Amino acid sequence: MIVLLILLFAGIILFEVPGLVKKKMWRELAAFLAYLLIGMALSIPQVLGVKLPNPTKAIEALIKPISELLK
Repeated sequence: MIVLLILLFAGIILFEVPGLVKKKMWRELAAFLAYLLIGMALSIPQVLGVKLPNPTKAIEALIKPISELLK
């Protein structure tokens, strides 16, 4: 399953990157690669069965003190 996932990401790269390089869209390429790496970093452990923490709890922990100050 992990090989299929890596092939999928490789296919996305092969489909998107040449057009961005040809048009010299360097910032868009950097953003694309950053999001792609984040996606890979989150999807590979999930395929392997690793429990990932819920990001909502981290966001709530950051926002809750600010909301308390604003009350």
